[in-house]
Amino acid sequence: MLEAKAALLDTDLINARTAVSDIQRDVDKAESDVQLVRDRAARNQARLDAGQGTAKDLQALQHELESLARRKNDLEDVEIDVMERAESLGERLSALEASRADLGVTLAELASARDGRFAEIDAEAELSATRRAAIAPEVGDDLVTLYEKVRASSGGMGAAELKQRRCGGCRLELHQGDMDRIRAAADDEVLRCEECRRILVRTAESGLSHPVAS
Repeated sequence: MLEAKAALLDTDLINARTAVSDIQRDVDKAESDVQLVRDRAARNQARLDAGQGTAKDLQALQHELESLARRKNDLEDVEIDVMERAESLGERLSALEASRADLGVTLAELASARDGRFAEIDAEAELSATRRAAIAPEVGDDLVTLYEKVRASSGGMGAAELKQRRCGGCRLELHQGDMDRIRAAADDEVLRCEECRRILVRTAESGLSHPVAS
């Protein structure tokens, strides 16, 4: 889910950056248009102040200055509108970048935790393999073969603790008849759950009426 959110944010960021780039070109153009009008008006005003040209020329300059003033006002309105839109888009982009950065930190932390857990699992698996290699010769080939067969058909758990009358594999409570059978069995007899067929491991917490050797 977080990966999907990150992908969506990445798409939004691309769109937002494109929009900011586009609007910046509009801002640059608006500023350039305004500056061109200002420069022309400044030149005309300088000529008018200097009294250069005939009376007709000076009158034409005055009219053009008035026209340029109106044009400048119109262009400045456009410039302001474009700059306001640019500011809004910039704020949205900043918010998206902050959200993506926060999400990136979260994803990195989760990935680190995941990798750490995988390392723990690998270490536990290695330890279990070492213990198994040490115990297997004492158990006997027949029981090891049975365990592997049950484990392969039971989702990776070949044996389960019998605790408080419940099988630790299927989590079902054993019937009284099954409990009587287990209670009467020899300590070294291999017992199996009638429901899931896993090998049952008896302990002092199995729910039997008398302590049973592990």
